[in-house]
Amino acid sequence: MNVDRINVLGVGISTLNMDSAAQAILEAVRQSRRGYVCITNVHAVMEGYDDPQVKAALNGAMLCTPDGMPMVWLGHWAGKKEMSRVYGPDLMLRLCADSCKEGWRHFFYGGANGAALELAAKLKERFPGLVIAGIYEPPFRPLNETEEKALIGTVGAARPDFFWVGLSTPKQDKFMADYSPKLDATVMLGVGAAFDFHSGRIRQAPAWMQRLGLEWFFRLCMEPRRLWKRYLKHNPRFVYHIVRQQLGLERFTLP
Repeated sequence: MNVDRINVLGVGISTLNMDSAAQAILEAVRQSRRGYVCITNVHAVMEGYDDPQVKAALNGAMLCTPDGMPMVWLGHWAGKKEMSRVYGPDLMLRLCADSCKEGWRHFFYGGANGAALELAAKLKERFPGLVIAGIYEPPFRPLNETEEKALIGTVGAARPDFFWVGLSTPKQDKFMADYSPKLDATVMLGVGAAFDFHSGRIRQAPAWMQRLGLEWFFRLCMEPRRLWKRYLKHNPRFVYHIVRQQLGLERFTLP
């Protein structure tokens, strides 16, 4: 898939907006071109900065969409004015709506305590023509050999066009890099909290906060115990290293 990228601390962020991202993914499904899509924000980039395995997973994706507003701002700074935010939950709704016309099949992997089942029910209610090929709620650990074989068999029987992964970053990115060659699914998409948002378990930030790049603050207020360490660790370091990259004090290459 020939999509331009910008270099953000060694992670190639695709220069996309919602329309071009949806078109690229739908075209991949039409052509049965297998791969995976990472929805990439500051958290993901910094996990890649710290862990070469995560960075390799991100750079191995067919697309790394600009999920966080800082990715969009950096794209504009680099002259990619067409870039705008490709927000995972919105991308899910867009692709579900478009796929109803084609009869494409969806598989939901992830969530906890029935979130994937609730998500599928809510999406089916919202999009009556949506084809649900399967649901799998994994354990909170890597799959063992028996579970992996069962998953491969289940997905092989379901043959989904869209395989949605809700494991959070960086687990979902590494999972997709590992399992994209093993599973008979066309396009895998790691959308994290979209499972909880669209199942109604967690509130989404207002649109104005999302536009200003403040969704992280809203989510921190909603889930302070779970998220405070993530934002305290990653956000200041991201700003520091981006400034150094822009000044040429740190240099990064893309594969």
